[in-house]
Amino acid sequence: MYDYLIVGSGLYGAVCAQQLTARGKKVLVIERRPNIAGNVYTKNVEGINVHVYGAHIFHTSDRRVWEYVNRFAEFNNFVNCPVARYKGECYNLPFNMNTFTKLWPDVFTPQEAAARIAEEIGESYCQNPSNLEEQAINLVGKTIYQKLVKGYTEKQWGRDCKELPAFIIRRLPVRYTFDNNYFNDRYQGIPVGGYTKMVENMLAGAEVRTGCDYLKDKASYDAMANAVIYTGPIDEYFGYCYGPLEYRSVRFETELLDMPNFQGNAAVNYTEREVPWTRIIEHKWFEFGKDAEGRDLPKTVISREYSSEWKPGDEPYYPVNDKKNGELYEKYRALAEGEKKVLFGGRLGQYKYFDMDDVIAAALEAAQKLQ
Repeated sequence: MYDYLIVGSGLYGAVCAQQLTARGKKVLVIERRPNIAGNVYTKNVEGINVHVYGAHIFHTSDRRVWEYVNRFAEFNNFVNCPVARYKGECYNLPFNMNTFTKLWPDVFTPQEAAARIAEEIGESYCQNPSNLEEQAINLVGKTIYQKLVKGYTEKQWGRDCKELPAFIIRRLPVRYTFDNNYFNDRYQGIPVGGYTKMVENMLAGAEVRTGCDYLKDKASYDAMANAVIYTGPIDEYFGYCYGPLEYRSVRFETELLDMPNFQGNAAVNYTEREVPWTRIIEHKWFEFGKDAEGRDLPKTVISREYSSEWKPGDEPYYPVNDKKNGELYEKYRALAEGEKKVLFGGRLGQYKYFDMDDVIAAALEAAQKLQ
């Protein structure tokens, strides 16, 4: 008999497993996929740690979380500096002085950039924006919106920006310095050797079984433990009794290329609508193009990402946290509160988009409350 059955070996499940086993609890972790680590799973291909389910760059300003993850992995000093490509032009992200001076050759100083953006907003300002397009133009003006926001956002959501609610873009980062670091967090990096190795270290004290579908044999699994921590989709747990919650999904086309360098950067966003993929990730640059011994890697691996509508059977990535889905989730959450032996956690269990540091903080907090 186990003290806890943890369904899912992603970050939330792995942190809970580590905390509970450290307190002497007997823990079984089961995973539907053939591998551990959930969506942070990395696979070694020709010496390159490939982020199989999309790029994951760890960043946080929470010292406690940073010190916690460093117990299980050594982090490099990778800094995320993505590039946006629009009709053959390249711009730095997030929006900063490097972006502005490229967009407007007569702009150089922060004051000139601020004035130009204010001028563009002034021409089109909408007092009560009713859609994403109006909201975005209110924030950054027409030029940045047309080149760097519109196409990318429409591909992400599969809808015209005029059909998307304004709240999706509450703010857009505008930085009046020559700083291409996408994140403002104090700590940032990639675990040396990949995320899978880090999660494996977290799970070291628990029994782990992969290829196990909890919901197909729920009664048998429930009988194995005193309590359950469930990190799968909350609506699937209840048999979609109120209907499925909505997600955006992502499809990846990954290639091993016989060349040392494809695009010269870890992430290049394609912001025009006509290009079908949203971005291309070149995985080797997360670890500076080196193998575990510090040697230059002769090949490279790229992944083109395509955003898509989710349907049951697809991998759910991004909860659609609009009013309709929020009300539907509240119905499922009420059912979850009636499951006295089960804790629902993580992005799918709580129908909430978490950054990695947020999910770790949430799991640490939840585990502290468990007996």
